Parts: sequence; C-alpha cells; structure tokens
Amino acid sequence: MTVTLASTASLAPPPPRYTTCGNEITNPESVARRRSILLSTTVRIIAPSVVAFAVGMFSYAGMAGGIRSFLDIPALGVLSNDSSQFMQNFLTANGLLFSILCGNSFYFLYQQQESVYYALFNEVSEAKSLLEQATLVSQGRPFYKTVLEKISLYVATDLRRTDLPPAMLCGVKPKDDPLESILYLTSVGVPSVVYDTVRSLRQARAARLGALQRKIPTVQFILLYFLGFLELCSFPILGAGVGQFAGAPILQLQSVLFGLMSGAIILTLRVIQELWNPAGTAWSVDGVLATMVKGLEDELESRRKGLLNPLGPSEAPSFGEEETGAAASPPPSKPPPTTTRQKVMGLLRGRD
Repeated sequence: MTVTLASTASLAPPPPRYTTCGNEITNPESVARRRSILLSTTVRIIAPSVVAFAVGMFSYAGMAGGIRSFLDIPALGVLSNDSSQFMQNFLTANGLLFSILCGNSFYFLYQQQESVYYALFNEVSEAKSLLEQATLVSQGRPFYKTVLEKISLYVATDLRRTDLPPAMLCGVKPKDDPLESILYLTSVGVPSVVYDTVRSLRQARAARLGALQRKIPTVQFILLYFLGFLELCSFPILGAGVGQFAGAPILQLQSVLFGLMSGAIILTLRVIQELWNPAGTAWSVDGVLATMVKGLEDELESRRKGLLNPLGPSEAPSFGEEETGAAASPPPSKPPPTTTRQKVMGLLRGRD
C-alpha cells in the first residue's frame, strides 16, 4: 500500500528539543534575564535621547534670540543669506570629522564583539573537553571530586566574570589558578595527558581576555561628544539670522528639527558607548555566555553527584521487527548431554 507524503509527515516524530542536562536552554530565568538586559539597555539609550530632544526643541528659540540680541541688522543679514558660505563650510568640516570618528568607532567595537563571541565558543568547547578528559583520567581516584571543584571554580571565577578587567584575570597568581591545580592533581613526576587540553584552554582563555579588553580610551568618547556639540552649535547661529526676517513660525519649525537632530546624535553616541561596555548590555555576550555555561555547570553537578558515569557498561541496543514481516529465527537448540560411554570412546580414540 502506498503512503502519501501527507501521511508520512503526520507520522514523523516531532523534532527534538535541545536540552542541557535535563534543563531547557530557553528556560524562564534565562529569558527573563535577557529581557531585563534589553529593557535596561533601551532605557539607557532612549532616555538621554528623549531628554536631548526636549532640551533642544524648547531651548532653540531662546538661544537664537539671545544670539540675535548681540548682532546688528547687517550681521544678521549675512547670517541669513550665508553669502560667505562660512557656516556651510564649518558644518561640512565638523560633520565630516564627526562622521569619520563615529563610524570608525562603531565599526571597530562591532568587530571586537564578534571576536569575543568566537573566543567564548572556543573556550567553552575546550572547557568541555577538559571536563571529559579529566573524568576519564581521574574517575575512581580520591582527587576526582577535587578536580571537578577546580573546574567549577574556573567557570565561576574566570569564565563568567566578564565584568572584571581582563588584565586583572590574566595577572592571577599561579597558586590561585584552578587550571594549575588540575595539572598538579593529575600529574605524577611528569605532566599528564591533560596537559595538552589545559594548554589549549589557556590559549582560548587568552584569546577571550584579549578580545574583552577595552581598546578605545575614554578620551575618544569625550571627543565624540565635543564634536557633536560643535555640530549642534551652528544651528542656533543660523536660526538667529533667519528668525530676524522670517519671524516666529520658521523658528518653531526649526526648533522641532533641532530637537530631532539633538536626539539623533545622542542616540548614536549612546549606542556606541553601549558597545564599548563589555557586560550588562544588549550587545554584550552575557546571555549567550550564561546559556553555554549553564550546560557546563549542570554537567559538572551531575558528575559530582555520580549521575553521569562514562566508564560504566552501556545498554545493548534494541532492534524492532524487520519491515519485511519475516518471522524471527528460533533460538538455537542446546546440544544433547554427553554420556559416560561417549566420553570413554573419545579417550580411546585419543590414545590411538
């Protein structure tokens, strides 16, 4: 009997759900943490932008009027017509400097975040390899639980701590290094087979710390805010000349546009500054790292409790009936028992 594609799809088993030692990756705590980080990042970006929009919109007419009070009619006419194109050239030069520095900063920080992701995936994979190899080498020995505790200490105090300066983590003393303790526990006279895995893990750790290190100084953000301030200062000067001859309605329209530009500049600078922060932002690796480390911690806890035993006997695979419907062959019958006479005749043949 033929089976249609629809019936085959309906009989197909549901796709597996990815789990980490029995816990769903998309657990409610992880989702709530990601939402909290996203909400806090949105507030830190949107709130200053809204404040800049309101301040710019309501203060534009006052700033333009204050500048107009210090200038005479001919000077206001020059500003209104911009016959010398001085303000236009000033805006072009300052805008070019601001866009170059702002664009390069954003691109560099985004590339840095990408390298952090690659380094973290590599390091977590090496940490899992160390856990598996340490289990095979030291399971059943008295120091097995100590080795698992050292790996847990490394995950908690080093791999998870994206909030600490990488130079501080790299400058830890050897006696306080969990990886050094694992080598000491598993080596007798000469380095054990775990040495290569620990060395690879140290290399992955160095790549992660180097990627997390802040490479843009704080003074660059001060320069960015200063260039953005200069970009905005030119508009009230132009508005003073236009308001003298066009009246209040044009100033109201310019006030809204000036507020929008102020909010947009602050929004751009806040996004770049959020990218600069290594932890606690929507662009940071906190959510991905928490998911990866959660699986590693669950496996460590299971091995510590003895729930996972890679050296124990495995169950024999079970096979169902063949699709052809043929009956299974009966088990072989036992040979008949050997009598005493058959044993004696066998001994006599052996002597001959």
